[in-house]
Amino acid sequence: MERCCCGLITPEKQAVPLQSVDVQVDVKDHVATVVSTLLYKNKEEKPIEAVFVFPMPSEAAVCHFSAKVGETLIVAEVKEKKQAHEEYDDALSSGQQAFLLQESNQSPDIFSMSVGSLPPGESASIRLEYVTELDVQADEALRFCLPAVLNPRYQPAGTESSSVKVTSVPSSLVPYDLTFSARVESPRSVSNIESSCTMDPVEYLNQDQTKASVKLAAGHKFDRDVELLIYYKDSHQPSAVVEAGQASAKPGSLMGDPALMLSLYPEFPKDILSSVSSSGEFVFLLDRSGSMGCSMGHRGESGSRIASARDTLLLLLKSLPMGCYFNIYSFGSTFEQIFPESVEYSQKTMEEALKKVEKMEANLGGTEILAPLKRIYSQGCIPNQPRQLFVFTDGEVENTKEVINLVKSNAGSHRCFSFGIGEGASSALIKGLAKEGGGHAQFITGNDRMQPKVIQSLRFAMQPAVVDISVKWDLPKGVSASVLSPPLTSIFQGQRSLLYAQLTGQSKEGAEGCVTVKYSLAGRPTENKLNFSLKPAEDTGLTVHRLAARSLIRSLEQEGARGQKDAVKKKIIDLSIQSGVSSSFTAFIAVNKTSGEAIQGPLLRRDVPLPRMPVFQTSYRRLMPPDRACASKSSRSSLQKRALNTCDDVEMNEDESSDDDLGFDLPPSPKVQRDPLLQVVSLQKASGCWELEPALAQALSKTSQDLESKLPAMAKKEVWATILALVWLHGLKADAKDEWELLVMKAVMWLRSQNAQGLTECVEAANALLGCTVQKDALGL
Repeated sequence: MERCCCGLITPEKQAVPLQSVDVQVDVKDHVATVVSTLLYKNKEEKPIEAVFVFPMPSEAAVCHFSAKVGETLIVAEVKEKKQAHEEYDDALSSGQQAFLLQESNQSPDIFSMSVGSLPPGESASIRLEYVTELDVQADEALRFCLPAVLNPRYQPAGTESSSVKVTSVPSSLVPYDLTFSARVESPRSVSNIESSCTMDPVEYLNQDQTKASVKLAAGHKFDRDVELLIYYKDSHQPSAVVEAGQASAKPGSLMGDPALMLSLYPEFPKDILSSVSSSGEFVFLLDRSGSMGCSMGHRGESGSRIASARDTLLLLLKSLPMGCYFNIYSFGSTFEQIFPESVEYSQKTMEEALKKVEKMEANLGGTEILAPLKRIYSQGCIPNQPRQLFVFTDGEVENTKEVINLVKSNAGSHRCFSFGIGEGASSALIKGLAKEGGGHAQFITGNDRMQPKVIQSLRFAMQPAVVDISVKWDLPKGVSASVLSPPLTSIFQGQRSLLYAQLTGQSKEGAEGCVTVKYSLAGRPTENKLNFSLKPAEDTGLTVHRLAARSLIRSLEQEGARGQKDAVKKKIIDLSIQSGVSSSFTAFIAVNKTSGEAIQGPLLRRDVPLPRMPVFQTSYRRLMPPDRACASKSSRSSLQKRALNTCDDVEMNEDESSDDDLGFDLPPSPKVQRDPLLQVVSLQKASGCWELEPALAQALSKTSQDLESKLPAMAKKEVWATILALVWLHGLKADAKDEWELLVMKAVMWLRSQNAQGLTECVEAANALLGCTVQKDALGL
């Protein structure tokens, strides 16, 4: 069996011109500026064109692209995409060097970079810069992710495209180096920086620890995205940043006027937060494509994604309130649904669903999410049962915009909560689903546990929907604000809402403004105010303006998808050129106009390979057919993009199989010993109680005799069993409270409904039996 070649050559034994990637990140509070420097060198005997297709955060505002060849620096300009392509082609045909950077037409988290007419022995240093906001996690960390892995985009059946192959290789054989460093600065102290990758120790740069730096340790294996979790000592607070306009820009334009970035953290009344809605239609849509058989961990040390998803569905079903409705769909190349339509939640329907969930495997082929979404939306909504859609996927789809537009067109009838599982999950797809569906997005990577993140989103879904959101400005006379962000459609407790605005007019020194966000929550009028100074901040450059421009461009792109395409396209192109921020209709183009000789014949094209993630856990690798196991035959994970004149997408050839459609059946996930927490949870009834049964005794590491003999005289068996489970969870599984909190609330509600006698005796007896010291009050009784 031929093995994949190592070194600076592709599996086809062609030289790879990309030698190294250096990334420097500058984080200021919750905004990151990222500068990537890519070094190319042509070691061949003929001129080449190097093409690199790579992932980007979907929310990034790409704002600088330049190339240095020898001592010559060429800074790219933003131009309409067709014009940029023509200039690139003309430059190459005349022997000049040209550099092109462009966003995919189908998904804003894929870019391609073309380095053209690189002479033999010549080097070129490419600099790419973008700014992006950092997401707030459940534990209040800020998450930065440098996507290092671009999974193949699944091409739905029946669609056509002409593609040019871009190779991918196993992560261990990526033929270029990555160096990465980050500098963090905030008005608040930096308490810690964590990473999914091996990092050198955090270095604090001043005494009050408001500045810190961290570096990626040598030898990064490209087997994961580079993720940073940044923790500040104080919790997040509402803030406002005013940034002065660009002196050379026209007053009254976006870049010429001051720009404002508002970070809002709404606080909901505690009594509303502590209540759990007993209504709702909960629809779960689970990816069962082939790649869901991958391990959750980086090195196969944890269970598969599909096994984790099964456990998560168990927790979700146990946490649902009595009186709600639910259904579960799963999809791959086809889709299945457990019930013909959503059913009322009861012991019978919960048990029926769990039996089918236990049998779910990663065996449905590709990643065709559009069809099940259409089926879900075709089902009429149930009166007085607000629909909440939960989407779990690790896949990549080529029709990202079509999927997101479908969710947006149905946004009035539901909220959509999305979960990206594993490395390389499309940020454009996951964030787009949640944004347009008025929900919340989560990413589960590395050894993250899926359950706490999903239960947090279930908590959001069970909160009353925030409606009638409005923003009111109180500004000095002569100053007005034009909001550049899309209207706020969803607000969640503890989650940041961002607003960008253009400020027009002159204000006096020391002037202040005020913004009030009003909304209705559970029928109660609520408002949050923020006072802010109109004095421009120092040392922000044009970061706020670029993020504001990106926000407006994305809004206009969505508007263009619904009509008036030509007029909206012109607006986007004008705004993109004015702000220097890329869009789906523009590209960065740089031409080195020093003398060159016309090239005879076609340029040699060299596609820079990307890392691909292993498809199977270690135990699965042995089961692969020999022709699939050879690393040199990288077809099933190869990346593709269309010809340069359309710059459209990474996709699979018809005769290739993707990671999600392997052409043979996956073996079922190996059965592993269920976690004790999940054993106890699995025994809870839909009503919230537990029964006194041998399985509960076993899950608590006791005998049936132990449980029967300690039963307090006045207590019913179900009450005693439920108290045992609650004391065990509080006393021995407190670290997993985020996972069991909702189902425990349901158990407490059941206990209250029973008007049970002897609760104090039950708690004391349970503590004695289990070796715990849980107080009755701590149980919510």
